Amino acid sequence: MMAEPDTGAELSDELLAAHARAGNEAAFEQLFHRHRRRIARLAGRFFIKPEKVEEIVQEVFAKMYFALGAYSAERGPSFSAWLSRITINQCYDQLRRAKRRPESTSIALDEGEGPGLGAKLRMAAAGSDVESDLVSRDLAAKLLARLNPDDRVVLTLLDSEEMPVAEIAELMGWSGSKVKVRAHRARVALRKVLVEFM
Repeated sequence: MMAEPDTGAELSDELLAAHARAGNEAAFEQLFHRHRRRIARLAGRFFIKPEKVEEIVQEVFAKMYFALGAYSAERGPSFSAWLSRITINQCYDQLRRAKRRPESTSIALDEGEGPGLGAKLRMAAAGSDVESDLVSRDLAAKLLARLNPDDRVVLTLLDSEEMPVAEIAELMGWSGSKVKVRAHRARVALRKVLVEFM
């Protein structure tokens, strides 16, 4: 059995993960508090509703807990990157499930929103205040909701998270060329959605 983590010193994620794997609940709690906001921010790139983001956060940490035995700092990415991968995969799974149940996607653009979309986009582009940022984020979420899960994940990771193609390829288990092709197709699909509503 591992010794209790020293609460006076800042332990690395990898050391906390080793303690948590050995059954130390305090170490798991420290990992949760250390990474919760980042995981919520990442999930918020895919889902706009706070309750959905919170659901994802809970699921990610549950998966993390049960997968700690498979995590090894020597074998692969940092703990933070490993946890991000779990988060993105969880979001991707949720998007695919939602696509099979389109009635559950309540943030999609309504037909009545189409005529005002151009004005909202111009207002969001012209402004630099908090309201404009919220309008931009809301519109982006609604437009992305109309794409298939693969397209949505690629655009979110490339444009919002600013991840390099190689990192996305590794994360998704795709080739670099598939990421580039998927990104191109996703941008074409997004332009079609914009034209449809303008």
